[in-house]
Amino acid sequence: MKRHLVVVLAYDRLCTFEFGCAVELFALERPELGVDWYDFAVCAIEPGPICAAGGITVQAPYAPELLALADTIIIPGWRDADEAPPPQLLEWMRAAHLRGARLCSICSGVFVLAAAGLLDGQRATTHWRYAEKLARRYPSIEVQPDHLYVDNGRIITAAGSAAGLDMLLHVVRRDHGARVGNLVAQRLVVAPHREGGQAQFLPRPMAQGEQGRLSKLMDWLRSHPAQPHTVASMAARAAMSPRTLQRQFQQATGQGPIEWLIRERVAIVKDLLEVPDLPLARIAERAGFASEESLRHHFRRLAATTPGAYRRRFVREA
Repeated sequence: MKRHLVVVLAYDRLCTFEFGCAVELFALERPELGVDWYDFAVCAIEPGPICAAGGITVQAPYAPELLALADTIIIPGWRDADEAPPPQLLEWMRAAHLRGARLCSICSGVFVLAAAGLLDGQRATTHWRYAEKLARRYPSIEVQPDHLYVDNGRIITAAGSAAGLDMLLHVVRRDHGARVGNLVAQRLVVAPHREGGQAQFLPRPMAQGEQGRLSKLMDWLRSHPAQPHTVASMAARAAMSPRTLQRQFQQATGQGPIEWLIRERVAIVKDLLEVPDLPLARIAERAGFASEESLRHHFRRLAATTPGAYRRRFVREA
């Protein structure tokens, strides 16, 4: 079997940060992970040399013909949200989508997918600065401006800059499981998992004390998932009123505290499902779910699969 080929597009006025995120995630060999890692290539959509942000010149080794072989195509931020992508680029994206390739955009890269008509009737996100423009220009797209990334299966769109890294780590987790995703995140020295539905930015800055209390509470909850938690108990631990805690969580994550906690517990379940022979009842207990039925319900809701199917795909040998 050939390895999964990831191709990142390069073009004039390329965003070097988003391009670099794709390189860091997929271009490095990672034999220590014990999985078939990706093949990686950079494809220029126009003649070079390519002038990238920061005065860097990029010489891409591959021509657009390689796109016909790509399993995943990554579109960094498009050079100008008001500049129409070349018709030929749109044709390449349509052809890739038609044959089943996965397409991932970061920031204004979503305008390439939108112009190709591939997001009609679907959910999508982009940097919050571009969200209104995207919605106005393409009213058939369900724009979700507060999301870090939106996964529609074969099309994944991410907000700006660092959210692109979250999205690419999500791709790794989707392909190789939570254990491998966490190991890659450790090597990048970033948080292992940020849900796509989290807020892109805070509508107003939190006071220093509030921010510190919320951060400490989140760390404590991650370390004690099996304990029973309610909004009242969490608020008491953070020395906040329940109403203030609800507001702080919504502003910081785009979710209420209970939903945030459930998502953290599901992330723990993914890790534990990759341990062979660990009973589901024990996993539910360690992750903080009251029963196997509760675990199954929330896992299917958030992971779009069953615990058994997830385990069969990602379980590692003892």
